[in-house]
Amino acid sequence: MRLLIAEDEPLLAAQLKAALESAGYAVDVAADGLDARHQGLTEPYDLVVLDLGLPGLDGLSVLRAWREARRQVPVLILTARDNWHDKVAGIDAGADDYLTKPFHVEELQARVRALLRRAGGHASTDIRCGPLLLDMRQSRVLLDDIPLDLTSHEYRVLAYLLMHQGEVVSRSQLVEHIYAQDFDRDSNTIEVFIARLRRKIPAELIQTVRGLGYRLSASSGA
Repeated sequence: MRLLIAEDEPLLAAQLKAALESAGYAVDVAADGLDARHQGLTEPYDLVVLDLGLPGLDGLSVLRAWREARRQVPVLILTARDNWHDKVAGIDAGADDYLTKPFHVEELQARVRALLRRAGGHASTDIRCGPLLLDMRQSRVLLDDIPLDLTSHEYRVLAYLLMHQGEVVSRSQLVEHIYAQDFDRDSNTIEVFIARLRRKIPAELIQTVRGLGYRLSASSGA
């Protein structure tokens, strides 16, 4: 899963980036509203953490631009304002949830998990596919209740497939959702990650759909 943090306070942005990366996400950062608007319009993020008080272009304007362009990415807004009118305005502009500063990082992580879960149509943070279990709270995948030893990129690939189980996911889609913007991306490495994962889980769970990509399914005949 790939996230965007739009936050102009460098220390807070760095803290949030570190916390979310430690939870297994690929994270980009935008320090002003103009950059945030551009990135949100051009990159396929799974979720955005958006500060309302951005320089250059305020967060509400950024959010409205995304929604007017029919970008449906879940948005969690951050605000240092106590005025309830600002929270209402954020929700009306298309935000999915909000946090008022100061906040605990653990609460932000929980809200991020909830928004990602809802966006994927999942009722629980425990997502199952046959013998596999994605534990979003602990950022791990279990096979028959035993945690798998995965690298960060293997985890992101498998977690994305689990969140989209039953769907055909292309290599380019995986590249766009497991790497941060400043990472040297190579779609050929996806095949490497898939091969490694097939050695760690029942290989038939990840099906190759010729010319299209991969599909994770507990049914080999899906």
